[in-house]
Amino acid sequence: VHLEESGGALVQPGGSLTLSCSTSNFTLDYFAIGWFRQAPGKERERIVCFSFVDDTTDYADSVKGRFSMARDNVQRRVSLQMNSLGPDDTAVYYCATDVYGSRNFPCTQFDYWGQGTQVTVSS
Repeated sequence: VHLEESGGALVQPGGSLTLSCSTSNFTLDYFAIGWFRQAPGKERERIVCFSFVDDTTDYADSVKGRFSMARDNVQRRVSLQMNSLGPDDTAVYYCATDVYGSRNFPCTQFDYWGQGTQVTVSS
């Protein structure tokens, strides 16, 4: 039962990058999936979450308009398209699923996490 992120890299400011989270080996039912990031010395930040309960996607203000989450149900993968990257986007990026939380409040509890993938924005 695991999630696996990939796609992290070193990218120049202003550049773009796409991360992927494979759920093909994740055997539990989940009703929300999100992307998080954590920069050194900072708290973990939820940047986007998709809820299957109400079919909504919620973006953090810090990434709204620059990042886009997509789901590939055939490949059982979610991606995170990141544009206009800046140094403040440097972090380890994680995907996570909400399995045991409340369906009345999706995207508030995340139970399973990937190992993370490093994104570094630098010239």
